[in-house]
Amino acid sequence: MIRSNTYTRLHIHFVFAVKYRQALIQYPWSITLHKYIAGILQQLNHHPVSINSMPDHIHILAGINPTQSISDLMRTVKKESCLFINRKKFTSQKFQWQEGYGAFSVSHMHVPIITNYIIRQPQHHTKISFEDEYLMLLKKNQIDYNAAYVFHNPI
Repeated sequence: MIRSNTYTRLHIHFVFAVKYRQALIQYPWSITLHKYIAGILQQLNHHPVSINSMPDHIHILAGINPTQSISDLMRTVKKESCLFINRKKFTSQKFQWQEGYGAFSVSHMHVPIITNYIIRQPQHHTKISFEDEYLMLLKKNQIDYNAAYVFHNPI
């Protein structure tokens, strides 16, 4: 008798910013943050592949378990990591992530390329701003967007 099973290999590249793109994520505590987010992903039965941040944003590449929606996963990762940063008092002001996120599917054969891209964020951002990078990712992935809603600025 043949049993039916579900087999998946789903990789998602997540990108999201600090509220108002403030440069609040600092080395060396960023390393602790990356490990904490990896732990959140593992606890939820996802597989962290690569995590790196710049002072104003973060990139996460993860193998996703299809039993949890991407929106629920991002809500949990952002909420729990924000609570962690504030509880540890890594910043002198209240830390918040900006609303929303980018989630880009990655084929299995492109995982090493995206991993390298995430690892090389500091070098990458000597040539391109986060805003330009994010718009490039949206365009490259053919995602329709309204520029007025992509970045939130303080009032």
